[in-house]
Parts: sequence; C-alpha cells; structure tokens
Amino acid sequence: MSVDPMAYETQFFGFTPQTCMLRVYIAFQDYLFEMMLVVEGVMLKKLDGIPGCKISPSQIRKCTEKFLLFMKEHFDKLFAKMEEVLLQLVLNIPKNVLLPEDRVQEQYPYSKEEFQALQDELQQLQQQCRAEAAAEQALRAELEEQKAVKAELEKILQCFDGLENICREHGAGNFKESFALLTQSSKKLQDVLKDVEEKSKKMKQHDQLM
Repeated sequence: MSVDPMAYETQFFGFTPQTCMLRVYIAFQDYLFEMMLVVEGVMLKKLDGIPGCKISPSQIRKCTEKFLLFMKEHFDKLFAKMEEVLLQLVLNIPKNVLLPEDRVQEQYPYSKEEFQALQDELQQLQQQCRAEAAAEQALRAELEEQKAVKAELEKILQCFDGLENICREHGAGNFKESFALLTQSSKKLQDVLKDVEEKSKKMKQHDQLM
C-alpha cells in the first residue's frame, strides 16, 4: 500500500485513496476465497459420483489450499500494479488543479510568517476576551455586593426613621440632636471610666509598695 498521505485527494473525495484500494483488495480476496469453496464443493460432488474413487475430501482440501495460495500470490502481484495505476491516474489530483473551496487562497495568498502573525494576533485577542470576561464577572460580583450593602443601609435608615418618630411621639425633639447629645454623654462617660481605671491602677501600685 502507498504511504503517501494524499491529503488533497482525501479533502476532495471524502476518503483516503489508500482506504478505497484496501477495501477493493479485501473484496477481491473474499470473492476469491468464496470461489475456491464453490470449486471445492463441485469437485467433491463429482468425485462422490465416481465409483472406486480413492481421493479423500482432505486431499481435495489440501489441493484447494495449495491452489488458493498460488492464486493469491499472483493476485497480490497484479493488484499491486493495479493499485499503482489507480493511485496515479484515477485517484490522484494533479498539482496544477485547485479545488473550488481553496480558490480563496489563490486570490489572497499569504506566507508562513503572515499566517503565524495572524495566529499570534488571534491568541492575543483570545487573551483579551478572557481578561474582559473576568473583569465583567468581577464587576458583576461587586455590583451584587453593592446591592446587598444598599439594602442594609436602607434597613438602617428605616430604623433611624422609626427611632426619630418615637422620639417625636415622646417629646424628645429632633432625633439627630438627641443622638448627638447621647454620643457626647457616652464619650464623657468613657472618659470618666478611663480616669477611674487609671486611679485604681495607681492605688493598687501604691498598696503593693506599702
């Protein structure tokens, strides 16, 4: 069998020429085997009708196998020549023939360097697309986080509005002013507590020295 890949012929026919020849070879070989079995059957019938015939079926089988081997050797030689002719003259596309789907390459030829440059540019574009997709995903995640924070802030504002309404109902005045006053009082209490803790530490240190 030919080792030439014949890629252009495969593109045109839809199958490799070598595969076609292999199938033809197998079909001829199967037909040869079947024919020899038929011949053997006919010989057995003919000899069975001859009285006193001393030729056994096993002897006929040996002769059949020997003749089959002889036929197969000659068939292989003839098929090799037939394969060479078919691959060169029938299943071969001449070098000057261009398939219709490849005519665009004739109109817009490019070198290997130009093709490699296009491949590099395509790879860069793919990387940019992946980076943009990742950035878009990150922005979507940030947007969802902002929505969650906004919802929490709205809850807090609603809580403040409720507290302000309660303060007004109980005559506490403006909630913002009350909250500011409460913050100042809390800070003063923290300062007093801090002062007490410092004095307590000093008294403990004094007791230890005594």
